[in-house]
Amino acid sequence: MKRLGDIATYINGYAFKPEDWSDVGLPIIRIQDLTGNAYQANRYNGEYAPKYEVNEGDVLISWSASLGVYVWHGEKAVLNQHIFKVVFDKTEICKNFFVHQVQGILEKAASATHGATMKHLTKPVFDSLPFYLPPIEEQYKVAAVLDKVSDLIAKRRQQLDKLDLLVKSKFVEMFGTYPANERNWDIGTIRDVISEAKYGSSRPATVDGQYPYLRMNNITYNGELDLSGIKYIDVPEKELPKCTVKRGDVLFNRTNSKELVGKTCVYDRDQMMVLAGFVIRVRVNERALPEFLSAFLNTDFSKQMLLGMCKTAIGQANINAQEMQNIGIYIPPVDLQKEFVTFKQQVNKSKTTINRSLEKLETLKKALMQEYFG
Repeated sequence: MKRLGDIATYINGYAFKPEDWSDVGLPIIRIQDLTGNAYQANRYNGEYAPKYEVNEGDVLISWSASLGVYVWHGEKAVLNQHIFKVVFDKTEICKNFFVHQVQGILEKAASATHGATMKHLTKPVFDSLPFYLPPIEEQYKVAAVLDKVSDLIAKRRQQLDKLDLLVKSKFVEMFGTYPANERNWDIGTIRDVISEAKYGSSRPATVDGQYPYLRMNNITYNGELDLSGIKYIDVPEKELPKCTVKRGDVLFNRTNSKELVGKTCVYDRDQMMVLAGFVIRVRVNERALPEFLSAFLNTDFSKQMLLGMCKTAIGQANINAQEMQNIGIYIPPVDLQKEFVTFKQQVNKSKTTINRSLEKLETLKKALMQEYFG
C-alpha cells in the first residue's frame, strides 16, 4: 500500500483576484466549473507561471468545499486556487485507474468528516491518504471495467440533460422570449403573479437537528430539487410557519456566486422542511403556476438578466426579495401554462425511468469500487 503523496506531484492553483478577471484570455478554472454548477465566466489575460496552465487530459482534484477528481476536457486554461493539477512524475500508473481510485478515496474522506461542513482537505492529510498500487497490467484491467460503467452513467446523465433542454425549448416555443414578448402576452412583474415572498431561517444547521434543512446547494443550476447532502436544523415551533416549505412553493436562491444567483425550483414534496435564509420562498397567486414561474426564471434569457442584476460584495452576489419581485415577466393565460406543465410532467416520467437506471449503475460502480479498492 502506497500513499497519495508517493504517486504523483500535486500543484495547487493560483489565487486569482477579481481585479485579475477579464472578458478575454484564458478561462480561469474554478471548482464550480469542474462540478458543473457554472461555466467559465471569468478569464485571465495576463502572464502566469507555466505550472498553472491546464490542457486537455490533465487530471484535476478539488480539495476545498467540494472534493472531487476530474479529467479536463476544455480549452487551454489557468488553474485557480483550491484545485490540484496532477503531474504523474513519480511512478508508472494508469491515469484512469488513478482517477477512479482517488474518486473513492475522496468520497471516504468526506464521509469520515463529522460536524460542520468540510472546508478543505489539507495537503499533508491528502498526501498521507492510502493508495492501492498493483502491477500496471492489473491497473489497466480494473480501469477498463470501471470505464465501461462510468461511460454508461455519463450517457444516462446526458439523456437527462437533453430532456432538460427539451423542456426549455418547449417553453420558448410556447411563450417566446422576454422582453421581446413575440406572442404579445400581458406584461407585468413577478410581484403581480405572487402572493408572498419570504426569506428562510438564518439559524445554523445542527448535527442532530429535528427538521430537514433546505439550502442553496439543494437547488440545481437547471432548476431541480436535489436532496442529496441534506442537513438538519432545530427551529422553535413558533417560527416554523415563517420558514417551512410546502408543495408548490417556488424557491429562489438569492445569494451565491454571481452565476448561481437566481437558481430556482419548485418544491414538489409533501415532507415539511425548513428553508435557509439564502433562499426566498415564493408563493404564486391565481395568475401563474409555480412550474411556469420557475421555468421562466431558468430560461437562458432570464439567467442573462439575473447575471446583470446581481450586486456583488466580498465574493458573494445577491438579489434581494424586492429586486426579485420587480423582475419583468410576461403573463400568458393559465390554461396555456397548464399545457406546458402537462408536457413537463410527461418528460419527468421519462426522467424518472432514466434516473432509476442511473441509480442502479451508480450502485454497481460503488460495489466494484469496494471490490477493487476496499
